[in-house]
Parts: sequence; C-alpha cells; structure tokens
Amino acid sequence: MLYYLVEYLKEYMHIPAGGLFNFISFRTAMAVILSLVITTLYGGRLINMLRNRQVGETVRDLGLEGESQKQGTPTMGGLIIIGGILIPTLLFAKLENIYIILMLVTTVWMGAIGFLDDYIKVFKKNKEGLAGRFKIIGQVGLGIIIAVTMYYHPSIVVRQKVVAPAVSQIENTSNTTSTQASIQTEDVKSTKTNIPFYKKNEFDYGNVLTLFGAKEGQFVFPLFLIVVVFIVAAVSNGANITDGIDGLATGSSAIIGITLAILAYVSGNTIFAEYLNIMYIPDSGELVVFAGAFVGACVGFLWYNSYPAQVFMGDTGSLAIGGIIAAFAIMIRKELLIPVLCGVFLIENLSVILQVGYFKYTKKKFGAGKRIFLMSPLHHHFQMKGYHESKIVTRFWIIGILLAIITIVTLKVR
Repeated sequence: MLYYLVEYLKEYMHIPAGGLFNFISFRTAMAVILSLVITTLYGGRLINMLRNRQVGETVRDLGLEGESQKQGTPTMGGLIIIGGILIPTLLFAKLENIYIILMLVTTVWMGAIGFLDDYIKVFKKNKEGLAGRFKIIGQVGLGIIIAVTMYYHPSIVVRQKVVAPAVSQIENTSNTTSTQASIQTEDVKSTKTNIPFYKKNEFDYGNVLTLFGAKEGQFVFPLFLIVVVFIVAAVSNGANITDGIDGLATGSSAIIGITLAILAYVSGNTIFAEYLNIMYIPDSGELVVFAGAFVGACVGFLWYNSYPAQVFMGDTGSLAIGGIIAAFAIMIRKELLIPVLCGVFLIENLSVILQVGYFKYTKKKFGAGKRIFLMSPLHHHFQMKGYHESKIVTRFWIIGILLAIITIVTLKVR
C-alpha cells in the first residue's frame, strides 16, 4: 500500500519522494524490519493476552525431560507469525502481482486451517483437534488453487530464447545472399521447472507421460496438479511434525526462507538468471519482499519461542509456514529442490513414516511391534538418548544451513 501511496504522490502531487520504493532490495529490507518490530514488540502483548485467556498447551506425558514445564504455555502463537507476514507484505509489496496474491491466499488459507485445529483443541477441549480428513481437504484445496493459477493464469510465464528467422539478407563477397538468424526472447506459458544436478537444469512435466505412450503435453495438468498437492501436503505436515521442541521449526523455517529469497531474487533478475543458466521468471522478484516479511516473522517469533519457550506457534503457525514454503518453491519453479532445502522436514516426516510402518509390519509378522527409533519424530529420539533440547535444535539448524548452501550451489552444479 505504501508503494502505491508513494507512486500517487510522485505522479499526481509531483512530490519528489519514494525513489527507493522502486528497488526490491529496499522494500525487502523494510519488510524485514517491520516484521521484526511487529513480532517482537506486539508479540509479547499477544502472549499475555493468550495467557490471560488461558490459551495454554496441553502436553501429553511422553516421558521426556522438561515436558511437565511446558504445561500451560500459551499456544496459537502462529497468529504472531501471520501478522508479521501479512502487514509488511500489504504495505511494501505490489499487490497486483499474481505471485504476491497467491502467497497471501496461501498464508490466510493454511493459517485458518491451523487456527481451527488449535481452537478445537484449546476451547473445545478436544485433544485430537480438527479431524485429519479436513486438514487433507484443506491442503488439497490449496494445492488445486495454486496448480490452476500457475497453469492457466496469463501473467505466469517464463522467458526463453527462440531462434527468429532473418528479416533481411546480407550479400557476401561471392555475390550470393545468406540468411542470418537471430536469437530473441519471448515470454511463454511453460510447464518447465528447474531440476538439480542436470546439464540443462530444466525438467518439463509435459514430457513425463511420453514415456508411457502419451503425446507430448497430454495429461500434463493432472500430473502437475498431483505434484503440487503432494508437495503442499508433505511440506505443511513436515513443518507441523518438526514443531515439537522449542525453536526447531521456527529457526529451520527462517533458514529456508532466506534461501528461498535468494532463489527468488536470481530467478526474477535477468542478469543473474542468464549467468546461472536458470529460467528467468518475470515479476517473480516481487516474492523477495514477501520472503523478507516471512524471515522477519520467524526470527521475531524465535525471540519468544527459543528455549525455554514462552509461546508455541501451534498448528496456526506450523501449517501456515509449511504451506508458504511449498507454495513459494512451486512459484519460483524450484519445487524439485525441496527434498534438499527442506531436508530437516523430510527427515522428521520419514522418521514417523518408518517408525509407524515398521511397528505395524513387525506386529503383524511377529505378534509384537518393534521400533526403529526410541521415539518419533526424530528430535524426540535424541531427547530420549539424553540430549538437551537446545543442543538438538542447534545441531538441526546447522544441518539446515548446510542443506541451504547445497541448495544454492546446485544452481551452478550440472
């Protein structure tokens, strides 16, 4: 909104102000600062309000050290994160940008699902919260919105090089004429995405089903839809599972957010996209402003969520964070980097799947279930081994930073 106010003052009132607002870097910096201010200054007030309303966490007895101390800690703190994202984005981003619109929809959509889940747990005293099938329906619904918009919206294009026929002929020394072709660029709808460790650095969804006899481009939308829905569900659930000890999900998400901001910047900048040999995505650079607000909100929330936590984000925050990361990666066509970038979420997810699967298999085969880990998700396994929460979180963050660096490096590694 401030961007449009500055433009209005310049155009209609001839006030020479706001030239800095033309720079994405400046607006991103302002989004980070404002997000930090909102989450740190007003976060404390919201925590007090939640505490006064007795919006506290009900902790299940899992036999973990320090578990009883968390009983009654205010939850639903994800509202702080959502506020820290939405307000700076609305103030500093270009709101007509389709990518920004999609990210705002994603934040509100997943935040609403998480809020409803927390509300049922806290106020309805139902420990199960929102039924799993309704969470899945919500995730699938968001995936459909993202897939349809990405596939059909005319403003979502990529810029690619094309060989244009010569417009003139040039006479050479032997009095014959030759045709010179020129390399031009044009913005086109495309089902291509970036893929790591591949020479051309591109993967086309339209070519996948040709391996099974389909024509090129046939059934490409159903395939793309399935991929998007799977990614949204997997990452949002991964973030939710990771949010099990103080600061783990928040810090990991901040690391991922910084990486996504870098990827969005280079994808939306013609010079960097050309140098790195990745697709240039027009207008996607505006997502850096949103990423700045996201990182600021996560870091600001970490002020209260680090050990010992004064507030938990609840599903309000974790589902929103996961949905944001998934949607963001899809929009900048880096979704195939998610297994690397979100490796912490992936490991946490897999630890639960392996634990449950192995337990059911051994129970069916031997009559008694066995476990791979002392407890899942994986961070609880290390707690059971005697590691302190803060040490587990710090080491997971280090792993997250290494994975983030590897993700960025893949842009040049072929």
